Amino acid sequence: MVTFDSTLYFITDSSLYEEEEFLTRVEEGLKGGATLLQLREKNKSTKDYMDLANKVHTITKKYQVPLIIDDRVDVALAVDAEGVHVGASDLPVAIARKLMGPDKIVGATTKTVEAARAAYEAGADYLGVGAIFPTTTKVKTVLTSTDTLREICQAVPIPANAIGGLNKDNLEVLKGIPIGGVCVVSAIMKAENPRLAAEELKRKIQSL
Repeated sequence: MVTFDSTLYFITDSSLYEEEEFLTRVEEGLKGGATLLQLREKNKSTKDYMDLANKVHTITKKYQVPLIIDDRVDVALAVDAEGVHVGASDLPVAIARKLMGPDKIVGATTKTVEAARAAYEAGADYLGVGAIFPTTTKVKTVLTSTDTLREICQAVPIPANAIGGLNKDNLEVLKGIPIGGVCVVSAIMKAENPRLAAEELKRKIQSL
């Protein structure tokens, strides 16, 4: 099993930038201390997703940060990524686990305690729980209360990570909840200085 640390889980969005700028921002986020990186591409062809994943993987290896591919087990296997992340409408966790094998990371998105327990039992290594706040990256956002987040953290022995509209100015809502870490997209991706943004976020998360 690949060891991983989900303290600062950086999820990408390449729709905002040309490829070179995108890759630079990914690297800056890693320099700033992102501990896990998810490449999330909803609209690319398989070939383009693979090409980009290979480029991103070269960068993540340099910083010894595991690369997680969103949703696509085929792409994850093709580029030998360290893991895959599946949402509620993607491939079931148990099948993702079977295809990825025992040594890769499998993450799952959950919004309820029941779903969290089921994902853990099906073989998930960590959970993304949210959205805690409305986000700009998804049109339909179902909000998850911090009480539910706390219950999920207590219900499963794997890291549960808060996701959804989180940034350095609103992390206080997570204080005292035994989360594994925080997942962010815009807070690093859209930052003027992604490296500095990652550093500030990481400090803030660790102080919680």
